[in-house]
Parts: sequence; C-alpha cells; structure tokens
Amino acid sequence: MPHNPTKPIKTALLAYGMSGKVFHAPFIHCNPNFDLYAVLERNKNEAKKDYPHIISYANIQHLLADSQIQLVIINTPNYTHFEFARQALYAGKHVLIEKPFCTNPSQAKQLFALGKAQNLHVMAYQNRRFDSDFLTTKAVIQSGKLGKITEAHVRFDRFKNTISPKKFKETPLPAAGIFYDLGAHVIDQAIALFGPPQSFTKTYGQFRLHSQVDDFAHAHLHYTDSKNVFITTNMLVLKPKAAFTIYGTHGTFTKTRADEQENQLIAGISPTDKHYGIEKPNNEASLCYINDTGQTITQSIPSPKGNYMELYNQVFLTIVHNKPYFISPNDILAQLEILVRNDI
Repeated sequence: MPHNPTKPIKTALLAYGMSGKVFHAPFIHCNPNFDLYAVLERNKNEAKKDYPHIISYANIQHLLADSQIQLVIINTPNYTHFEFARQALYAGKHVLIEKPFCTNPSQAKQLFALGKAQNLHVMAYQNRRFDSDFLTTKAVIQSGKLGKITEAHVRFDRFKNTISPKKFKETPLPAAGIFYDLGAHVIDQAIALFGPPQSFTKTYGQFRLHSQVDDFAHAHLHYTDSKNVFITTNMLVLKPKAAFTIYGTHGTFTKTRADEQENQLIAGISPTDKHYGIEKPNNEASLCYINDTGQTITQSIPSPKGNYMELYNQVFLTIVHNKPYFISPNDILAQLEILVRNDI
C-alpha cells in the first residue's frame, strides 16, 4: 500500500527497554514525518508513562494485525530479529531492524527477498554511521590528505568485568557475544569507510569470570589493494585507545570514540536540544600529513554534531520517496559474513 506523503508514518516499537526508550522513541516522537503510534509491552506499560498517547499491545499478533501500523522497529533480543521481521513483512509492514540485522547471511537474504516480494522496505538500523567521531574520520579520508590508505584500526571498547543480567546477551544463544553487540557497529563503520573486504580472519576470547560468550573479538579485513583493516572489540578496556587510527601514504589520523549522543539520550536530553550531538571539549581528532609542497602539517580537527535523526530522515525518504536506503543489502550481507560464528 503506497504511503500518503502528507501523513506521518505510523510506527510501532517491538520493545521499550533501553533501545526503544533511548535510541528510537525520542527520534520518532520528534520527527514530524513519523507518528510514535504503538509499542509491544508484555508486562509493563512504561512507554505510556513517557508517551501517554501510544497504544500498548501485549502480544505481537495483535500489534501486527493493526492495519494503521506501517513501520515496525525490530528492537528485540538479537536471536529474535529474523522471525519477528518475517512476521511483520507478512503482515504488510516495512521493517527497520536493529543491529545485528540477523544471526547469519542466509536469514538476511530471506528477509530481503521477502521484502521485495511484498513490495516492502527492509532496512538496517546502523545509527553509528552518524556518530560525530565517525563523521570526522569519514570526512578526513574523503579529503585525500592521507593519500592511499595502507592500514586502519577501528575499535569499540568498554569496561564491564561482570556478567550482565540480560541473559540473551550472556547466554550462548545465536548472535550473542561482544562481536554481535559492539562488533556489528565497527564492522559496519569499516564497510562504510572502505567497502566490503575480499577476505578476513578472526580471533575470539572469553576473559570475564564465568563468561559463556566472547567478551573480546578481533577481525583482520583483507582488501584487494593490500590495505589492511583491523577491527577490535573488548569488554575489559578501562582506558580506551583511539577508536579510529588511519595510516596513509601521506599521513596519519587518530580519533577517540567521543560521540555524546548515547550519554545525552540516557540523561533525557532531547534530539532537538541545541547542545545535542556536540562532543565534549578536548576530544578533537589529530591529523598529521605532508602537503603538496612537502611540508608536514599537524591539525586538530573538531567533529561535526552527531545526528542519529538523519537515520530516520533516510528511512522516511526510502518509504515515501522510494529512495534506495543508505545501507545496502550487500553491506549487511558483508557484515554478517564477518560476524557469523562458524566455529561453534
């Protein structure tokens, strides 16, 4: 059913935990192109406390039967993404699927094929393409000041040395572990910067006491132009290293992971606040390069504002104007090829 561009897209969330409350609801609510219409809450009605107008459904069948809903956000535990997205597509809804998109490439291919058959859009929620630090890194690479890229390191580190109470994250279920959690972000960032690799090698580790899933993961991405890209995620890093380190034939670039959007959203700051998305001071990127006259130039580069709202703007353009979504199916399939655990 074609969407009427004069009316906001009626949108439903399949959960209202941290992801729904922090990363989705504020943007849907603030964006005039969307209507935060419904939520799936089996036990509590937390969403209604924040958005009294919202319709709360106790089971997914009733939510999907609501003909008013046009877009469903699949923000449930990782291993449920495929089945819930499949049900939503059969119910005639567009879907925006949280990372990791699915458990494996086969599931993703099935969803893309089903979306095409149903004339519906199947989109990946990879919000960290709009992190302030990533946007800075992307702009510097595109400027050409580094020359030909020879080596890149992309990291996402945290320090959590205890086991999370969220059992779906800590139990060896499909799509559990740090690589599917944080790795889905940094692999997507690497693909956005450099494209899918020709091949890759991976290493996993479990270091927290009683951990049943990987809390360390590393991937070496190999490219046809001999560029080497190294992806690392680690749950036991008390003092994080640079999130982006890029080496080229003309220079070196480093940037900390300093995007403030998650912290601001958790603190209740609205995406429309004038201070939203601005990094804290003294987190500027460092760029050292040789210019056309042979001089060595060293620069501190401030970041642009981070802006997760742009992802929803892209969702709107895809649904209403049929613009190709900014993350291609090939990007998602390449990401899942790297993420999938073939050794267990």
